[in-house]
Amino acid sequence: MIVIGLTGGIASGKSTVSEVLSGLGAVVIDADKIGHEAFRSSTDIRQAVVAAFGNDILDRNGEIDRGKLADAVFKDPEALQQLNGIMHPIMRRIVEQRIEELRGQEVGVVVLEAALLIEANWIDLVDRVWVVAAPESDVINRLISQKGFTEEQARARINAQMPAAQKSRHADAVIENDSDLYMLKKRVDALWQRLQSIENN
Repeated sequence: MIVIGLTGGIASGKSTVSEVLSGLGAVVIDADKIGHEAFRSSTDIRQAVVAAFGNDILDRNGEIDRGKLADAVFKDPEALQQLNGIMHPIMRRIVEQRIEELRGQEVGVVVLEAALLIEANWIDLVDRVWVVAAPESDVINRLISQKGFTEEQARARINAQMPAAQKSRHADAVIENDSDLYMLKKRVDALWQRLQSIENN
C-alpha cells in the first residue's frame, strides 16, 4: 500500500485533487473531517478548547462555533499553536488507526488530505508528499466568493500558514493549480499513472 500525503494552503484545490484521486481508485482520509469528528465526539477536546479560548467561541446552544474559533486563532500565531497542540495528537492517533485498518483491507493507494501535514509532523505517516499550489490572487478570490470572507480575513488565513514555497521543499511532487479544472485533472492523472507504474514494478 502506498500512502500519499496531500497538502497545500487554504483554497489551493486540495479537495478537488482528492476527488480526482478518489475517482482514480484511491481511498481518501480527510484530516479536516477527522478534526470535526473529534470536536463532536471528544468531551476532553471540547473542554480543553473552551478552557483555552473562553466562552466567546460558543454558539447560543453552547457548542463550539468553528467560525468564531477560527477568527480567534488566525489573528494570533500563539493561539493557533495552542489550538493545534490540543487537536493534533488525537487526530494523529485516529489517522494512524485508519491507515492501519486500510492496510489490513489491502487497499492499493491511500490519500491523507491534511492542510497541516508538514506543520504537524505527520510526514512519517506517508510514503510520498504531494503539494497543491495555487496563485495567491486565485486563493483570495476563492475565499471571498466561496467562503464569504473579506479580503482581510482571507489574507489573515493565508499569512497564518506555511508559505507554499516552504511546503514545496518537502514535496515529492508539486501540483500547480494555476489553470482550469481540465489541466488540474490532467496533471493529477499523470502523477497517478507514474505512481501505478512504480507500484507495478
